[in-house]
Amino acid sequence: MIRKLLLFLTLTLIAGITKAQYVEVQANYNSVGDCIFTASNNAKVPMFLHINFADLENTTFNEPLPYIKKVAPGFNSLFTLQRDLDADIPRFNYDIETFRSNPTADVDLDFPYLIPLEEGKSVSFFDVKSIDGFWGNDTPDSWFATGFKAAPGDAVFASRNGIVAEVVGESRSGESRYWYHTWRNSITLLQPDGTLICYHGVKYSSEQLVVGQKVFAGKKIGELANKNGELIVLIYHDSLFTKKLSFVIPQFVVNDKGKTEILNAVKPYKVYHPETILGIEMTKREKRELIK
Repeated sequence: MIRKLLLFLTLTLIAGITKAQYVEVQANYNSVGDCIFTASNNAKVPMFLHINFADLENTTFNEPLPYIKKVAPGFNSLFTLQRDLDADIPRFNYDIETFRSNPTADVDLDFPYLIPLEEGKSVSFFDVKSIDGFWGNDTPDSWFATGFKAAPGDAVFASRNGIVAEVVGESRSGESRYWYHTWRNSITLLQPDGTLICYHGVKYSSEQLVVGQKVFAGKKIGELANKNGELIVLIYHDSLFTKKLSFVIPQFVVNDKGKTEILNAVKPYKVYHPETILGIEMTKREKRELIK
């Protein structure tokens, strides 16, 4: 009976993850009959909004299709349906979906990710055999994760710039429909290309890391919490067309010149955080302030 109850709760959680709506869309007519679309994002991090029109009358929709808009926290302008001059006001039906990551992300498979451990250390890579518990009782049909082995308590660093989307300690709290996944001891960042990166096996300081905060490549984000010194890294995003998660096989920096490769378990790797890689997604001002 208890096992059945736990399964029901998990299935309810996954349904909530899929259907949670963070963004409110408004469509208001102006004085000449045009319809102005805006959106309010009630989350603390950017979200991705998909709007699909079932039909349109007395207007045309001129935005690229499918319409996916990254909406920042708070108020966002979207687009205007302009009234046909010789017709009545625009009439339409539409559906909206919100996603935590970009469901049509254009992923650079050659992007140079930093090994997320202290520079100068020698660390081992291991093949991740299971991501049980990442998505409730369900496991994605296909997935990829990178595993690192170091010492418990070792510092963990951001592999790439991102915005803190979720931080979880030894237990979870709050409404499950707002969770990004079901793992504990994890930090999840929204990256500039719209993908999510999850660092699993990490403990963090709430004084240093909060949801909505911008984090830069090479910044310390926590410490290894796993007693075996294992860190699992997943990079993934939603998919608009398959309704399943898509996972990214990353390339990591393996020397001080910024050379990258897909890691394997044959040899240990020395950790490098070259300045050229640290600043690759920084503005000029951020480089001046953060890279000495």
